[in-house]
Amino acid sequence: MNRQAQSAVLFVLGAALLHAGLTDLYLRYVKAGLQPLVLAAGVVLMVTALATAWYEWRPKRRRPDHGDGPQDDHSDHEEHAHREPRVSWLLVLPLFALILVAPPALGSYSAMRTGTALQQSFGYTKLPESGPLRLSLVDYAGRAYYGHGRDLVGRQVVVTGFVALDHSGAPYLVRMALNCCAADAQPVKVGLTGKIPPVLQPDSWLEVTGTYTAERTKDTVNGGPIPYLRITQAKPVPTPHDPYDETWNN
Repeated sequence: MNRQAQSAVLFVLGAALLHAGLTDLYLRYVKAGLQPLVLAAGVVLMVTALATAWYEWRPKRRRPDHGDGPQDDHSDHEEHAHREPRVSWLLVLPLFALILVAPPALGSYSAMRTGTALQQSFGYTKLPESGPLRLSLVDYAGRAYYGHGRDLVGRQVVVTGFVALDHSGAPYLVRMALNCCAADAQPVKVGLTGKIPPVLQPDSWLEVTGTYTAERTKDTVNGGPIPYLRITQAKPVPTPHDPYDETWNN
């Protein structure tokens, strides 16, 4: 791989980052707040590639020819001796993966093999006094377990998440929570009880309407807390724009 090829690969990589940052693709890799950094990285890579190409293709100053044949042969030898190994072309494979294959968001398979990451919040925002409460799944789980449902009792709650089933078939509503990127995503789980739909497909997304219940259990993977939600109504919904939940560390 010569310098021209390196700059071409670098330029395409930068363009791919720009494409990901300007569309929803970047949300499959990092949290929404990192979009400016993804765009900046794409611009830097493209500028670096153009600068490398210009440096390589610009007219080179030729040394004065003193008729010294052996010196010219030595110079030509130095220009062609240091060739990069062909295995370096394997570095292009991750680039093709980024361009051609958009990885799906982490789902039930990962969720049920990873312990819940529910953490106690330093404080919760005040809820409206009337009407259904539309809460993130992480917010509901924290209020239900650590807040003992004090501000949820007697209120109708609407929560969205994807379905996961454990080895016994027990259903959970899950969101994957992020600190930074998909590599550190961890699930927050809410057990479902009440009017559970007769057919539940893992990884399908549901908008669940229900009420708080004091029922709770421990995650079989790490012993973490899992609160429950008593369902009164459930309906399928499309996969959200951002499938990950970032509210747990805000």
